[in-house]
Amino acid sequence: MTEILDSAQDIATQIPDGALLALPPEYAPCSMAGIRALVRRGARDLRLLSVPQFGFQAELLIGAGCVAEVESAGVTLGEQGLAPRFTDAIKKRKIIMRDSTCPAIHAALQASEKGIPFMPLRGLIGSDILARRDDWLIAGNPFGDNDPIVHLPAIRPDVSLIHAARADANGNVWIGVSREAMLMAHASAATYATVEEIVEFDLLLDPQTAPGTIPGLYITAIARAQKGAWPLGVPHLYERDHEHLALYAQMARSQDGFDAYTDQWVMQRTAAE
Repeated sequence: MTEILDSAQDIATQIPDGALLALPPEYAPCSMAGIRALVRRGARDLRLLSVPQFGFQAELLIGAGCVAEVESAGVTLGEQGLAPRFTDAIKKRKIIMRDSTCPAIHAALQASEKGIPFMPLRGLIGSDILARRDDWLIAGNPFGDNDPIVHLPAIRPDVSLIHAARADANGNVWIGVSREAMLMAHASAATYATVEEIVEFDLLLDPQTAPGTIPGLYITAIARAQKGAWPLGVPHLYERDHEHLALYAQMARSQDGFDAYTDQWVMQRTAAE
């Protein structure tokens, strides 16, 4: 059964150092409460997988020295420009970067979801990315002649970390239209979710919520974290805090500024996280 934990900090204690950690895109709810908890825990050597691109989540973890490797289709702060701690880490070779594409990450996770060792994908042959990925192989289409296609090895994350508007007491998590979160939960060995609220009724029994609900079978543990996506947003609940993200982008231009940010906004927060 899905475990119900007291806080995001309890989730962070269950994500081991060195884990392959899958995180959703910023247009889906992101567990910033969980990310801050990992920083406070002093997590190390995490291997981050973006599904399929990164922003503020990866920035905080990289700046705090929690990350050894990143696989992503891109890392930016969107309208705030480049992600400064990520950029600095790449320039100084503090982390390993595994360039990928959005379709490649989705396809490799779908292979794991289906329990198969690889997934073929078109559109990569001739690209610079393929030239840099010796784990991606070109093979022939067994059902056609002279039809090479790229084979991507399945990606099975050790852990996925998501945020959602609600879960129920059975551990079912309603994600709405965030299909990345569903794919991540199916493909991963363990999935943790912070949620805005935990309701008593069964989300899978309501035809309004059932189609957008991850069954508790795929959820390792949940924890309530109000405004747990802040300063990012949750659709229909609260918006991104653009002013705060601009403040971060300004402070994080230097490591000292980043450290001052985390001292104030991460390390000193006791929060209902």
